[in-house]
Amino acid sequence: MKRIASILAATTMMVSPAFAELELEKDELTFGFIKLTDMAPLAVAYEQGFFDDEGLFVTLEAQANWKVLLDGVIDGQLDGAHMLAGQPLAATIGYGTEAHIITPFSMDLNGNGITVSNQIWSEMKPHIPHEDGKPVHPISASTLKPVVEKYQSEGKPFNMGMVFPVSTHNYELRYWLAAGGIQPGYYSPENTTGQIGAEVLLSVTPPPQMPSTMEAGTIYGYSVGEPWNQQAVAKGIGVPVITDYELWKNNPEKVFGLNAEFAEENPNTTLAVVKALIRAAMWLDENDNANREEAVKLLSQPEYVGADYDVIAASMTGTFEYEKGDIRAVPDFNVFFRYNATYPYYSDAVWYLTQMRRWGQVAEAKPDSWYDEVAKSVYKPEIYLEAAKLLIEEGLANESDFPFGSDGYKAPTPAGDIIDGIAYDGRTPNAYLESLPIGLKGDQKVVGAEVQG
Repeated sequence: MKRIASILAATTMMVSPAFAELELEKDELTFGFIKLTDMAPLAVAYEQGFFDDEGLFVTLEAQANWKVLLDGVIDGQLDGAHMLAGQPLAATIGYGTEAHIITPFSMDLNGNGITVSNQIWSEMKPHIPHEDGKPVHPISASTLKPVVEKYQSEGKPFNMGMVFPVSTHNYELRYWLAAGGIQPGYYSPENTTGQIGAEVLLSVTPPPQMPSTMEAGTIYGYSVGEPWNQQAVAKGIGVPVITDYELWKNNPEKVFGLNAEFAEENPNTTLAVVKALIRAAMWLDENDNANREEAVKLLSQPEYVGADYDVIAASMTGTFEYEKGDIRAVPDFNVFFRYNATYPYYSDAVWYLTQMRRWGQVAEAKPDSWYDEVAKSVYKPEIYLEAAKLLIEEGLANESDFPFGSDGYKAPTPAGDIIDGIAYDGRTPNAYLESLPIGLKGDQKVVGAEVQG
């Protein structure tokens, strides 16, 4: 019905000022996504008519996995996609499939968790401080360390899942493990398993398959976006031990990725897409999340996420359930617009690049200038701000909603907002890497099974 309404609107010239202003180079678009709650801006832009307002006829298509999605954007089957923040960066520097992918829009903050099986949770609990009968959060991976050591002494590998080698989930799980004194392993150009020297073996599992893979005993825990942590609670098979909000307050998550060639050839279409996505993000967060229940109903539909309403609502409406019955207020677990969530900060890109270097995906040392150059080649705040200006001119947004004076770098993240108590400043990536106890730094590289240098 919405597509029919769009066509009728266009044929009767009932177009918005935006459509009249922007001469679109291409108006029929196909966007890809993975079935996660943070694809919400795409679904909302479609269902609320924000794409229609821009004269865009959009088709949304769920993808089988992150590689298929990236390949679709590279070969042009998809015009853009909901992406892991690491994907445009990795593709642009040639880690994995090489292509110049850009992002003019960051889709959300937070939204992930780390879950362990009931058995592992029962073994961790004796090491976790409690107050009033409940675990004290945030829970450090140091409480998992004796469990891992026990499994090692018994000759059993300790396996955990993450969704993709350049996913936020991989880097967050590694960050949490390393902050607790556990070595998550390295990559090298010859060995891309990421398990060199690892005490915990991390491997790829598609998000919707995480709970069943853990239930089968193939993995003992995982790092994933919602609703697949809450699904483990609902099924009674696992316990989320930490959210990424507790790991690193208001950390960046997914992005909207486009082939750079597409954006160059279709600048007005790109602006129109970003305008619609900004409006969707605003809708998701406006009036203290007043629209979240409607958003949950939307996402629970099979063509989007397809999980039960209650499972999606458990993390989308201001709470998060850890151990069964342990429901806590986490109002900022999913942030789509506030705190400048949609602005593509260079410093966010630099953090992902530091983690690629930390674990060997960037095999050799790079100067600080390299991090800045790569960030600026991929993250495009200038496109974002141009779209924002158009929305302001149309009376659809306020100037105060956007960081117009920014140089693209956030103020340093204070030590108190990060699980290991180590501050992060995107302007000084090498100094940041030096400050991390576990991980490559300086001229170190992985040769064979050893770190050298």
